[in-house]
Amino acid sequence: MLFSSIPFLYYFLPAVILAYFVFPAKLKNAVLLFSSLFFYGWGEPKYLFLIIVSITTNYIAGLLVEKTKTKKLKRLFLVLSLIISLGLLGYFKYADFFISSFNSVTGLQLPLLKIALPIGISFYTFQTISYTIDVYRGDTKAQKNLISFASYVSMFPQLIAGPIVRYSDIAIQLEERSLSFNKFAEGARRFIFGLSKKILIANSLGELCDIFKSSNEKAVLFYWLYAVAFSLHIYFDFSGYSDMAIGLGKIFGFDFLENFNYPYISKSITEFWRRWHMSLGGWFRDYVYIPLGGNRVSKLRNFFNILVVWMLTGLWHGAAWNFVLWGLLFAFLLIIEKTFLLNFLKNSKVFSRIYTLVIVVISFVIFNATDVGEAFEYIGAMFGAGKIPMVSSQLFYYFKSYFVTLVIALFGSTPLLKNGIRKLKENEKTAKLLNIIEIPVLIALLIVITAYLVDGSFNPFLYFRF
Repeated sequence: MLFSSIPFLYYFLPAVILAYFVFPAKLKNAVLLFSSLFFYGWGEPKYLFLIIVSITTNYIAGLLVEKTKTKKLKRLFLVLSLIISLGLLGYFKYADFFISSFNSVTGLQLPLLKIALPIGISFYTFQTISYTIDVYRGDTKAQKNLISFASYVSMFPQLIAGPIVRYSDIAIQLEERSLSFNKFAEGARRFIFGLSKKILIANSLGELCDIFKSSNEKAVLFYWLYAVAFSLHIYFDFSGYSDMAIGLGKIFGFDFLENFNYPYISKSITEFWRRWHMSLGGWFRDYVYIPLGGNRVSKLRNFFNILVVWMLTGLWHGAAWNFVLWGLLFAFLLIIEKTFLLNFLKNSKVFSRIYTLVIVVISFVIFNATDVGEAFEYIGAMFGAGKIPMVSSQLFYYFKSYFVTLVIALFGSTPLLKNGIRKLKENEKTAKLLNIIEIPVLIALLIVITAYLVDGSFNPFLYFRF
């Protein structure tokens, strides 16, 4: 079930909110758990057993790790839980990738398993792993209430595509959280704005990307238009979903951490990854990079650690070699910046922004390619390879057709609007005016969004495949 769907918006969500606020506090986690399992099972009931196995395994492992006094036994229980969690993720997400890669290297023709990727498995697997590791480290207490733990793992606002919420961040909120009209209103506002980013901007840009891919009049500048459109599409698609998840969390009394912080204003790749998908970056830092030694080792070992983290980051996004290449590209750039480039970028505000944006746009061409060959073909075409024309009639037509959306997206990917509203709120008169028009604006947005959904317009969600 998609957040951006009529069944979710007008049937599921109202019913869950009603039940959640009607039932007493001690049953609210149960309401969340039941509704979350229903939400997940709506699209893939056959994979409900996976999330139940993940919940059960890590719940028991957490209790055993905390209760056991012997260090060796603690480590044994942790390792067993990691084997099960990563084993499920590896089998369902990477089995065919490894088989096809093995076939390519050896020339054999081993049959592929053709396993469908369970939705959200990358996200909830990382959440359960972080929980068990935190219990092992003594950073958090094991959750003894199975319903509370299962609610944390399966919570539908962030189940499908994050942000990756760590148990330690909401442990107290699972037991006691504040519910208020102001927090509900703040959550609803954030949800509607996130939904607007997804439906009105991301979907429109996604259409432009699909039009380009099916075009028979490709040109150099059309490739660049596609690359920019996809970079904006993935940002508004994923950050819009994160906004919706954070907003829903507030409606139910939870405070999830932010996942995006205007990454396209970055002045280096290092800064970009501090602003983009922050929950994933923090996860790899705390559970892979630092345990490997982080930057507290020799330079060569530190570079190795960076390569490992970014190869895994690429693989986390998808079981294909273009994702590995995408991750290693960032590893290479981060190493270069760490070695000498950052000092230069700090002294060049204009070049640093252009450099970062160009690299990011090219990287997302690799990210969205069907394979490595297509990635190199597209990048080559962007720089004139393949004897293709500089412009085409379709380029001008679609650039004019999507010009307004592109301008809105470019403007919306910066903090200009947010800063402008903040300044207006500093003035008492304009603050009152904003409060008056806010509700009509939100209602109008919801009406327009509903019209789009009823019309059955283009409405995928990119991160479902990860």
